[in-house]
Amino acid sequence: MKIEIRRATAGQKPILANLLELYTYDFTEFWDFDIGDNGFYGYEKLSLYWTNSNYVPYLIYVENKLAGFALIQKGSPISENTKVWDVSEFFILKKYKNRGIGTAAILKVWEQHKGSWQVRVLVENQRACSFWLQAIKKFIQEEPIITDLKIKEEDWIIYNLLSAS
Repeated sequence: MKIEIRRATAGQKPILANLLELYTYDFTEFWDFDIGDNGFYGYEKLSLYWTNSNYVPYLIYVENKLAGFALIQKGSPISENTKVWDVSEFFILKKYKNRGIGTAAILKVWEQHKGSWQVRVLVENQRACSFWLQAIKKFIQEEPIITDLKIKEEDWIIYNLLSAS
């Protein structure tokens, strides 16, 4: 199975915006998002992915069919660390889940961007916690450094790993 990550172009911003709507809808199971009066959740930071070099958008393809996205950024939104890579958002369409596609895609992202990484996961989202732990173990071949953190009254797990150069 051919799995690719492709950096999203500015012309693909509407595609990413649509996928973010699906992602946000799925995430309402864990987070109390309200849909806007226009019928969209929206994603405030989306434009940064084409105007700020610290933000990188990827679309994920399986056999040349759109399967998801990864949004990453240089610099932590939860600390003063400006050097760490952060997985801001990551989404695989339901059709492609539980087939190793998400793991293969994020491993490709980590290979593209060497250095320290953090992955923030809401503790309540046990499927995501399991996914990230197994993906990280597959990538670094060991247990990641794990930190428990409370952010805005919510319990989070922060996974830390290194993509060696």
